[in-house]
Order: sequence, then structure tokens, then C-alpha cells
Amino acid sequence: MIDISSTDIAPKPLRVREFYLGRQPILDRNQALFGYELLFRNAPVGPANISSDLSATASVIAHASQLGMEKVIGDALGFVNVDADVIMSDIFVFLPREKVVLEIVESMQVTPQIHKRITELVGHGFTFALENVVADSSQVQQLIPLVEYVKMDMSTVDLAVLSTLAPRFKREHKKLVAEKVETREEFKTGLDLGFDYFQGYYFAKPAIMTGKKLSPSQLAVMELMTLVTSDADNMEIERAIKRDVSLALNLLRLVNTPAVGARQRIDSLSQAVSVLGRRQLQRWLQIMLYAEPSKRGHSMTPLLMLATTRGRLLELLATKLRPSQAHAADVAFTVGIMSLMDTLFGVSMDEILKQIHVIDEVGEALLHRTGFYGDLLKLAECIERIEDMEDQIVPTLRELAMSTDDLVELEMAAFEWSDNVVRYAL
Repeated sequence: MIDISSTDIAPKPLRVREFYLGRQPILDRNQALFGYELLFRNAPVGPANISSDLSATASVIAHASQLGMEKVIGDALGFVNVDADVIMSDIFVFLPREKVVLEIVESMQVTPQIHKRITELVGHGFTFALENVVADSSQVQQLIPLVEYVKMDMSTVDLAVLSTLAPRFKREHKKLVAEKVETREEFKTGLDLGFDYFQGYYFAKPAIMTGKKLSPSQLAVMELMTLVTSDADNMEIERAIKRDVSLALNLLRLVNTPAVGARQRIDSLSQAVSVLGRRQLQRWLQIMLYAEPSKRGHSMTPLLMLATTRGRLLELLATKLRPSQAHAADVAFTVGIMSLMDTLFGVSMDEILKQIHVIDEVGEALLHRTGFYGDLLKLAECIERIEDMEDQIVPTLRELAMSTDDLVELEMAAFEWSDNVVRYAL
């Protein structure tokens, strides 16, 4: 391995600290998954006062790399914030340069030493992005030749400024990333301005539309779920699956993913039903609701990824926190999956719960984020919303009597499981 840490300036050692992860999807113009922005923070569970120390990023990347970066980002790219301390550190020997984009924070002052170091890293194959560009400043002009991506905040930068800057950076052959995209209108504006990638939870916010109907395959899944929960016999369930070819094919794909852990390949529907059992079949049907629409241009792939990750993380949290209550994990998985059904169907959660019978604890979690499962759901949502993490995660972890180490371990497992499901489901 090339020693890229050598520089005229002695690299600063960075000690390993407690940390937790957050990741926010970055989508391409077709709303297919392109990458994730990864957030790493030191978060001691003691005092509520949390410092945002970006220099901790470096030590955490080393830790995450040892655990396996592929568990965190799968086949996507990982965008990671870096400041001056990180850039001048020796962390880069740990990083898979083909998998990460180093995102230069807006507050960093570009000194001659920093400029030289970034130039050196680019020469060794590292890719950089410039974060939160709001003007064509002298600092931006210094860095533009060295970066591949330029990120601009759709919620704070004036449209006239965006309309001026976007074409200017496109002429420089830079890839544009729109940040904080929260509405379909902002997404369309970004498309019109020529942005290449989009970051934000606009796709995970429900667009409430009156009279929206489920697709035929979604209806088939819902009917099948009713059969499973009403204890219909296996032959009846198998006949229902066979009535929808795409449902049958997708189910066979799903049950043969590494996430299921079947010891031998499952080639028939009767095998799938008997090997899985009712509990697992219901689980895979819940996932199928998200997998089916993704065939239309893969536009729902990020929602499928988000739902499966959330469901699995809640399941693992419940298993960890209530090990003696076997049903708690199943309930938690259902809460995680169902928490995005308002987005999937375009109707309010209240309306969904009028049609799908759930126990009171699930309803309270989905509607009000209350109770044990509501706390787990709030924790998952805080992790997903990168900007809100620091003032909410630690108090929630304290309430659940969990450490940050526990959380990171479970997140890694949930990311890997979800990546396996989505990779084989589509």
C-alpha cells in the first residue's frame, strides 16, 4: 500500500472515541440510490452537552473500516465530512478510496498547507466534494479544480443564486448535489437547474393524494397478508401467490437472499411457504409492499432500503432490550416497516390503521411515537435525520439504557441485512 500519510507536516494522531452512525441517502436524477452521506459523532452517554467534533471522524472511519465499510454503504458511495484536522491526519491509509468521497466542510480555511495536502490526496486517487457552496468566493475558486462534487443547500440558497452558480459549475464539469431537498417542488427545481444528485428526505415524506389506489400487486400482497394472519391453510396461501406472477417471482427472490439464511435453495412456492413459516412469510410480505413499485424505474429503491433498515434495526433493538420477550422483536419489525406505509401509499397513517388492524402498542408508536416501540422508532428516525441527531439521540439512548457502542453494532447489522435484501429483491 502506498504511504500517503507522508507530508511535510507531521500528521496529527487521533484517538478512537465512542461514536454512532447516521446515513442519509443521495439519489440520482431517476431517484435511484447513488450514495450515502455518513455522519460520525463522538457521543458520550453521560452529560447531555455534546460537542460536534469533526476531528473524531478520522478515528471513527478507521473503526468503521475495520468493521467493514461495505456493511454501511453496500454498493453505494460514502460521503464523509472532513475538516482540517482530518485532512492533515494519517487516517487515509484506512479508507477504500474508490468507495468514499471526502466532503470538505464549509467552515474550513484553506491554507497553503491544506491546499497542498488535498492536491496530494487527489493525486493518490481520493475524491473530494465541496459542501454548502453559497457563493463563488475566493476559497471556492481555490478548491474547485480539486473537487469532483459541489453541494448546494436547496433550502437556504436563493433561487437566483442557484440559477447562476449551477451553470457555472457545470461548465467546470463538476457534479452537482442538491442538499436539504424536502419537497417534490425542490426536487423538480434541482432537475431543471441540471443537478446530478439529490440529498434529503423528500422521497420519505408522504404526498397525501385523495383517491390513490394500490397497484394490483400491492393489493395481492395485502390480500395474502390477510390470509396469513387469519391462519388460512398453506394450499390456500400458495394458490393466492400463484395468481400474481410478479408476486410469486419476487417472493422466490426474497426467500433466497442471504438475509433469510436458508440452508438450501428454495425453488417452489410450497417450499417457500413451508420453510419460512407464517411469521417469516408475513415479514417478507411486508417488505414486498415496498419492493413491487421499485420496478418502475427503480424510483422507490431508497424507500425500500429505508424501510428494511428501519424494520431490522427496531427488531434488533427490541431483541437487545427485551431478550426474554420473543414477540417484541416481531412487533418492533412491524412498527419499523409500517412507519413508512403512509409514504408508500400516499395516505395518512390514521387512514392506514383504519384498514390494517394492529395492536394498541403498534398504533400508539405509529401515530404518536409513544411507548416502548415509539421510543425505538424515534431513535431510528433521529439517526436518519442527520441534522437532528445530536440533541435527541443521547437522551433517547439514556431512556433505553443503551450505550453508543451497542447502537453502532446493531446499526451495522441492520445496514448489512437491508443491503442483502434490496440487492436481491429487485
